[in-house]
Amino acid sequence: MSEHTLTRMDLSDAIVRSVGLSRNESADMVESVLDYMSDALVDGDQVKISSFGTFSIRDKAARVGRNPKTGEEVPISPRRVLTFRPSHLLKDRVASGNKS
Repeated sequence: MSEHTLTRMDLSDAIVRSVGLSRNESADMVESVLDYMSDALVDGDQVKISSFGTFSIRDKAARVGRNPKTGEEVPISPRRVLTFRPSHLLKDRVASGNKS
């Protein structure tokens, strides 16, 4: 497995290479897209990217958890969590090792 992490700069560089925008314009574009997506998620909307997947927010109820070391019961407060569900195309592409 690769140890490389895809960063904002990598996305920006890909836009520079494929579209031909300047580095600043491509960095601004990446930031705008990420800001738009995160704002939508904060508002409780789903973010669906065709052939990639769907990001959504799920509300989790309060519950009682248990400390695995001591066995002590601990209350876990309600919270919102971010979930991602990959598309079938992304799942297939990852499973095949990007051979397509």
